[in-house]
Amino acid sequence: MKKTVEEHAARFSEKAAEYDDSKSDEYHACAGLVTEYADPRPDDVVLDLGAGTGAIALALAPDAERVLARDISEGMMAEGRRKAEERGLGNVEFAYGEFREPELDRDQRIDVVTSNFALHHLDDDGKREAIRVMAETGTRRIVLGDVAFFEGPDPEAPFYGPDVDDPATVGTLVEAFTSEGFAVTAVERVHDQVAVIVAERVGGSDGE
Repeated sequence: MKKTVEEHAARFSEKAAEYDDSKSDEYHACAGLVTEYADPRPDDVVLDLGAGTGAIALALAPDAERVLARDISEGMMAEGRRKAEERGLGNVEFAYGEFREPELDRDQRIDVVTSNFALHHLDDDGKREAIRVMAETGTRRIVLGDVAFFEGPDPEAPFYGPDVDDPATVGTLVEAFTSEGFAVTAVERVHDQVAVIVAERVGGSDGE
């Protein structure tokens, strides 16, 4: 991680009010795919990590039993809570949580884990640890949308800020999922430097 958790939290809190309006077409396309692939059942509990202002959490809430939105920025979570209240969504909980410590109750059931445009703030070892933590929740499905390289990054047009971001290759992320007992069932190329990866627990029953 190129900045501390506290530095990232402060940076995102400062821009929380304008965050939604500042996002690229690729971000919105990625969020749409994450939402589509998450596909929660009515009795599912979804854990959304790096939830920000709730782009994924609020989109999934009408279809899930409950959504646990975790972020490190109080400013971003305040925006998410405001939007949830405006939309009458009472089944979304915004609370502090990090990728490697999502602050869940010990007996909390998790059925689907999502994350969009957040994991790239960790270095590759941190990403592997975060994916291990996701797997340890017992979830049957993980859907990750993020800055990730299919090939090398274009130095003339990077899709990320090298001073604060640390994207992985798609291969590194796929390997991390498979090493935790998941099968990668889809990889969507949103941009040469943006991917959506869907991982399903091997041997899990989808019941569909």
